[in-house]
Formats: sequence, C-alpha cells, structure tokens
Amino acid sequence: LESLEENAHSSTPCTKVFVNGVWMGVHRDPANLVKTLKKLRRKDDISPEVSIVRDIREKELRLYTDAGRVCRPLFIVENQELVLKKKHVRWLNNGVEDSGEEYKWEHLVKGGIIELLDAEEEETVMISMTPEDLETSRLQQSGIHPEQNDTDFDPAARLKAGINSHT
Repeated sequence: LESLEENAHSSTPCTKVFVNGVWMGVHRDPANLVKTLKKLRRKDDISPEVSIVRDIREKELRLYTDAGRVCRPLFIVENQELVLKKKHVRWLNNGVEDSGEEYKWEHLVKGGIIELLDAEEEETVMISMTPEDLETSRLQQSGIHPEQNDTDFDPAARLKAGINSHT
C-alpha cells in the first residue's frame, strides 16, 4: 500500500484502497492484494467478517470491518470442488473430530471451509447453487456438454427434479 501523497501525480495505474469508506492509499497489484487478503481471512489471520470488495471498473478496493453488516455463510469452492468433505459433516454431527478434539461451526469458518460474505462482496463472486452445477461445470471444462446428452434438458428450467430412492 502506497501513500496518497506519493502517487498524487503519478501516471502509473493504481487502485484506490478504502477501509470503511476512508481512502487509505493506493496499490499497484490489486489482484494479488485481494488474493492475499482472502487467504488470510480463510486462515483466520484476519477476521472472517472483513468484507473484501474489488471494483475493477472504478479501480477501487473496498474493505469493510464495521459492525452491523449482514453476512451470509457460503461453502468455499476451489478448483470446482467443494472444500467441505464428508468428514467435516461427520465431525460437526458428532461434535468431535476423529482425534477427539471438539468440532463446532466456528471450526468450519476458521478452517477455510465456509466464508462469510456481505451483500456487496456477494456481488463480486460466482455462486453455485447446487453441487450438480459444480459437476456440470467440471464436465464442460473437460469438453463434455451434459445437456447435449440429455433429451429432457430444458435450458429455461431453474428447478431440477430430485431422485427419490424410497418410492
């Protein structure tokens, strides 16, 4: 982060950095800064409630730490795979890890499995609504287009019928 005085008349493209609406300085590599801040938040080095919003068009990075923002928990996806595994669900249900250590909701947040996002940050991320959407995305990335193989595929449909094995 560089001071405002140093870059007042600089022709180098910089991104303005705001903390709770106050202009703190500028940064020359905002993508790397956002990546680093999100890593720190997922490792619980900075509060999980800190909001990190990068506005590429306005060349701004806004950080919010103030109280009163409503945050929504979302599962973290890396490389089109959920970070949450069956062992985490089992540990949460049992209240303990396999090692006997206590396991609660906070461990999911501190372990980088769940992220808390406010409304403004939510607008800057891609959200998958179902695990099936992740599977479809993985297939498409590998060159397979599942909708071409599905004769009942309706691109306008938003709801998917679940398979009920109990009937």
